[in-house]
This record gives sequence, structure tokens and C-alpha cells, in this order.
Amino acid sequence: MSQEQIETDLESVDGELAEDEVEAEKMPLIQHLVELRNRLLWSIGALVIGFVLCYVVAEEIYEFLVQPLADVMEGEEGRRLIYTGLHEAFFTYLKVAFFGSVCMTFPIVAGQIWAFVAPGLYKHERRAFLPFLMATPVLFLLGASLVYYLIFPLAFQFFKGFETAGGLGTLAIQMEPKVNEYLSLVMKLIFAFGLSFQLPVVLMLMARAGMVTSKGLAAKRKYAVVITFAAAAILTPPDVISQVGLGVPILLLYEISILGARMVEKKRAEREAAEDI
Repeated sequence: MSQEQIETDLESVDGELAEDEVEAEKMPLIQHLVELRNRLLWSIGALVIGFVLCYVVAEEIYEFLVQPLADVMEGEEGRRLIYTGLHEAFFTYLKVAFFGSVCMTFPIVAGQIWAFVAPGLYKHERRAFLPFLMATPVLFLLGASLVYYLIFPLAFQFFKGFETAGGLGTLAIQMEPKVNEYLSLVMKLIFAFGLSFQLPVVLMLMARAGMVTSKGLAAKRKYAVVITFAAAAILTPPDVISQVGLGVPILLLYEISILGARMVEKKRAEREAAEDI
């Protein structure tokens, strides 16, 4: 057999091996896409089922969301929420049902995300990531509870203070919120506070990935104060109570994140020292 024929055969074998490697790489990618599609379908299905269930009890959810304003106006006759569009009340209940569905099915959606990501992680990475996943709904609930039970009563009492009784030659100014605008504000603030309370989870995960350090976070504390209150001014109504009520807890969570990042760095250093031995 000539040298040229041997080289030709080797090139043919190398070409076949390269094609096999490409096919071997294609299959996992296709499987991942199929898995992603299935997880998305399960999540969307859960949202749809949750929406239907929440629409059945949309009136009860509506009453729960309106309760802080009702408590502020308790004992005052003639108080009401109004709607000015023919379809406004109907779409309001749809919005309430969707809001309830998102809150109710969040653990299911988070579980589907975890089921998709977990197989690609090492065992120690899964153990490290799982506490953050479990902390996410707890922190969201804490943020939502803070705004519902503390910020709403204070803010609504503040807005109500601008009413005037009127008199001779003047007209009274009375607060009559539109139901759509009121619920949009309430749901927006619940999501804003709930998502803002995820700050420790985000920063500690970034610290685990080496994207931030505790020293870097501490050094940028003054910038964090400015950004926090700027975000609070955008996300909340134009009143001091809501802005301070969101800004102060975020700054406290930022300090907690710095402590958490230090713990992450300490554990990483201990693990690296153990591996070197």
C-alpha cells in the first residue's frame, strides 16, 4: 500500500470521526431544546390553569387588594371606587386573575426552571444553588407583606389628607379612585417590593460566580444609596412614604448581601485550601 493511499485512508477516517463528533454534539442540543420546550409548556399550562382558578375567585382577590384602602376609609359613608369605561371593570377582573395566577404558580414555574438547569450542575453546585431557590419566594413574600401591611395604609392616609371639605364659593375635593388605576398601582408596588427583596439572592449568586466581591460592594455603598432611592422614586408613587419605605429595606438588604458575600468568599477559600492539601 502506497504512502498516498494510507494518507487518504487516514483523512477519510478523520472526516468520519469529525462527522460523528458533530452528530454527537447535535443530539444533546436537540434534547436540551426539547426539554426546554416541555418545561415552558408545563409553566404556561400552570399559568393558564391558575388563571382560570383565580378568575373564579377574582372577586375575593379584588377584595383582598382593596382592603388597605377600605381600612383607611372605614366608617365614612359614600366611599367608593369608580370605573369610567364600559369594559374597565371586566378587564380589571382579568388583570386580578392574572396577578393571582402569577403569584400562585410561581413555585411551579421556579421548579420547572430548576428541573431544566439542575442536570447541568455538579452535585456541590446543586447543593449551593438550592437554598437560593428556596429563599426567592420567601423574600418575595416578605417584600409583598411589607408594602401591603405597612406602606399601603401610610401612603393611602397621606393621599387622603389632600381632601378638602369645601365651603362658601368653593367645591370640595374628594378622593374617588378609579378601580383600574388603583389595582394597577397596588399590583405594581407588590411586584416592585417583592422583586427588590431578591437583591441578596442576586448579589450572593454573583459573588459565588466571582462577578462581585464583598470589598467591591462595600466600596460602592454610596453609589448604591443613590441608585436605590432613584429606583424607589421611579417604582413608587410620588410620595416620601413609599419611596423611603422601599429605599430603606433595599439598603438593609444590600448590607446583608455584603455579609453574605463575605461568607461565600470564606467558604470558597476554605474549599480551595482543602483541595490544595
